[in-house]
Amino acid sequence: MAAIDPLTAGAVFIATAATDAVYVMFTSAVIARKRVPAANWSAVWYMLSSYAVISYTENAFYVAFAAIGSWAGAYVSLTFLHRPPGGPPVGAAPE
Repeated sequence: MAAIDPLTAGAVFIATAATDAVYVMFTSAVIARKRVPAANWSAVWYMLSSYAVISYTENAFYVAFAAIGSWAGAYVSLTFLHRPPGGPPVGAAPE
């Protein structure tokens, strides 16, 4: 088994955490039917995920860091975007 580079592992973690946070923002923009923000978030999402895929393909063990980063990104972004049940989606126009 190849040695794990802590810098690469950390970079994969951060890239996947950011990817999931951006995915949450993308989904929120889609739900709110905001085309330009959704398209912008989509572009950022693919750029970030490409880095993660390129980084961990040399060593499959990096997939574990990607999974942990993905979970952390979704959890943190949903924590900051928490809305009461039945409330409007993030980005919706105020009533």
